[in-house]
Amino acid sequence: MSGTDELYPPAQYGWGWILLAIGVLALIAGLAWLVVVLTRPRRAIAFAAPAAVPAPPTDVATVLRQEYLGTIAQIEADYRAGLTDARRANLDLSRVVRGFVNEYSGIEAPVLALDDLVRLGVHPSLIDAIGRNYYPSIFRRAAPSPEPVEGALVGADAARTVVTTWY
Repeated sequence: MSGTDELYPPAQYGWGWILLAIGVLALIAGLAWLVVVLTRPRRAIAFAAPAAVPAPPTDVATVLRQEYLGTIAQIEADYRAGLTDARRANLDLSRVVRGFVNEYSGIEAPVLALDDLVRLGVHPSLIDAIGRNYYPSIFRRAAPSPEPVEGALVGADAARTVVTTWY
């Protein structure tokens, strides 16, 4: 056999041509998908009508005052109904007032004694409420024989004064 009778292997294509063909096929498939998606009819989306929500008050201090005044009213109502005694009502009122002061101004009133609050120079209504109403009722040694009807009612008024007049 001579050199011309030899068999030659088939021509090979480079990897670049195969990748180009796959890319073109992917582009055609992507364009077909895009045409289908963009031309199909839209579904109507039904949204539920929003419930009528009252606009929230813009003043945080007003909301805080309303919340605490409601708590004071509940303590007073429990006392009037006979569900609690004056000592317990004044203890609860003291906690509520101190919690209000803490939440409103950041003063650690729930853990401070009356002397500490005086030293800090807090609002006089708080000093008056604690000194005249809450301490005498909470820390008395024995319960007086007839408990005065106004026992916690005066404390509730003092608590309302603190909440409404605090800075």
